[in-house]
Amino acid sequence: MKLAMIGFGQAGGKIVDRFLEYDDRTNSGIVRAAIAVNSAKADLIGLDNIPQENRVLIGQARVKGHGVGADNELGAEVAEEDIDEVQNAIDSIPTHEVDAFLIVAGMGGGTGSGGAPVLAKHLKRIYTIPVYGLGVLPGTDEGGIYTLNAARSFQTFVREVDNLLVFDNDSWRQTGESVEGGYDQINEEIVRRFGILFGAGEVGDGQEVAESVVDSSEIINTLSGGGVSTVGFASEEVELNTGGGLLSRFTGDTGGDDNLDAANTTNRITSLVRKAALGRLTLPCEVEGTERALLVLSGPSEYLNRKGIERGRKWLEEETGSMEVRGGDFPRGEPEVAAAILLSGVTNVPRIKRLQQVAIEAQDNIDDIQRESEENLEELVEDDEDELEPLF
Repeated sequence: MKLAMIGFGQAGGKIVDRFLEYDDRTNSGIVRAAIAVNSAKADLIGLDNIPQENRVLIGQARVKGHGVGADNELGAEVAEEDIDEVQNAIDSIPTHEVDAFLIVAGMGGGTGSGGAPVLAKHLKRIYTIPVYGLGVLPGTDEGGIYTLNAARSFQTFVREVDNLLVFDNDSWRQTGESVEGGYDQINEEIVRRFGILFGAGEVGDGQEVAESVVDSSEIINTLSGGGVSTVGFASEEVELNTGGGLLSRFTGDTGGDDNLDAANTTNRITSLVRKAALGRLTLPCEVEGTERALLVLSGPSEYLNRKGIERGRKWLEEETGSMEVRGGDFPRGEPEVAAAILLSGVTNVPRIKRLQQVAIEAQDNIDDIQRESEENLEELVEDDEDELEPLF
């Protein structure tokens, strides 16, 4: 799948930057064009892979390149005001070669959480190709203002895109790690999962063609209908044998290719599919009630057992209760067999309900604090009002 990726805000820019690095490393060819948009000049300078001419600084008249300070209303306003500057960068994208736009943003800050929905609305007015969002939720320990931003941004973003893929930082942060190290690890997890998902079906010179090809239309159909999506992932290493055969912890074989056990491989693939669906999703949720799903099995073709993939797809159909479960294989030279599962149109998401509840409480607290602050100020100055006259 060929994507035009737009990283909005600091988190969005870093993730798109990492996607370009992944593309280069794996030769997957997912990113047809990449743009970073920000109101903070320092964040744009800190990127490594996005071309200089594709870095767009917005809001200079309002915030002078210093960012919007986690104020996502201001983030939305500067995005509205400078949308033509963003469009100028998008004009250089050969959109006839692109399958979809993907707007990537952290939803807890100011620029991305406010500006990404504005850009999505703008793109959908102009282009006929799908506009997807990839939104990153802040951790619950990041504070009330970020939770409030995320809840408001989520509510708006999900309405403006054709589908919102969500990654929840809360599920991926590890105790004791540094902030920078934590976000690096999270960004790598995001890129790895979505990289395999969007990279499926791409065949280069000398590469094997899948038995059951997953191309861009499969992904688009799975994401059609809107709503919220999450991605599951599981993998097992495959070892290369210098004697010519492939050895694998995946099959438990001790010999070469001749010893591959079809029944064992089938069972292992089914097990991988279960791990991917019931393990750590990018957004934790109940898989039952999922509207549509897509299963991609990647790895050396010797291990992509057709029967195993079909059995895994059938199991996913039963688990989700969906009649729309697509599946296929993606032969790759990487020393691992991986299952990536896209669950689209999920509705039973406790994290989102909690996020909205905490945001409502934060909103009430902010209003109470504002009222109390005004009363305290009145109290502070009114004692002297009888004796002193104001200047104007």
